[in-house]
Amino acid sequence: MASSDTQTAQTAQTARTDETRERSAGLEAGLDALETSATTRTPFSVTARTKILPPLVATAVVLVIWQGLISFNIVTDPTKLPSPSDVATEFKDAWLEGKLLGYIWTSVERGLLGFLLALAIGTPLGLVVARVKFVRAAIGPVLSGLQSLPSVAWVPPAVLWLGLNNSMMYAVILLGAVPSIANGLVSGIDQVPPLFLRAGRTMGATGWRGAWHIVLPAALPGYLAGLKQGWAFSWRSLMAAEIIASSPDLGIGLGALLENGRNASSMPMIFEAIFLILFVGIAVDLLIFSPLERRVLRSRGLLVKG
Repeated sequence: MASSDTQTAQTAQTARTDETRERSAGLEAGLDALETSATTRTPFSVTARTKILPPLVATAVVLVIWQGLISFNIVTDPTKLPSPSDVATEFKDAWLEGKLLGYIWTSVERGLLGFLLALAIGTPLGLVVARVKFVRAAIGPVLSGLQSLPSVAWVPPAVLWLGLNNSMMYAVILLGAVPSIANGLVSGIDQVPPLFLRAGRTMGATGWRGAWHIVLPAALPGYLAGLKQGWAFSWRSLMAAEIIASSPDLGIGLGALLENGRNASSMPMIFEAIFLILFVGIAVDLLIFSPLERRVLRSRGLLVKG
């Protein structure tokens, strides 16, 4: 009788063990499926249909409406709204004269270099503000105030301080972008779970080691949002500086091109400058920040597809 009970117990134990193994295998299969779906690259046809085609369709619709306003004489004054063909001719002339890429590169070079300088200053500043209470209380509100101050307000004093040169351009970019980058990092650090910090201290990651290995990686999504906003402020600050403080010695960037169009009362040139400014802003976001953002989100399991 005892032997029968022992055999029954062993059978039940074996059944429970088999059931546990089946559940474990199912869980592992589910996790493998999730990992596979997260790492599988989206086919190009799907990307083209969902991400490339919609903006192309929207652009085509805008062009059709724009041309319709001209063709149906809804807008008859070309000094108010030029036709798409007039703007295309302006682009063609600038290209044939070898000036188009020069306009773009003059501004892009200044914008990227100024943004990198702002990144080098804003990152340690944001880290110190987030981690040192006295510094945060002292200059935290100042950073928020500077972030809300229009970038164009810095152009007149920068011209008086530094003159009409590239240093003035970079100063305006820094004053516009550094607060955004620093505040973005502060916001990201504020959202780091305290458990991460305690675990880091337990493993000996304190001081700058903790900041580099624990705080910055955990705050990366918020920091990246601050970088995107910092670039937007950098680009807008540069355009304001080029429009207001244009000079032959500084070359002709996109902001100066816009101002030249206003001085010449040339709406096609003005539209050319506007489209180029918009193009650069979209290109930088699509080529740099959007892939970086997707990579960060995917590494944290927050983005499965795309």
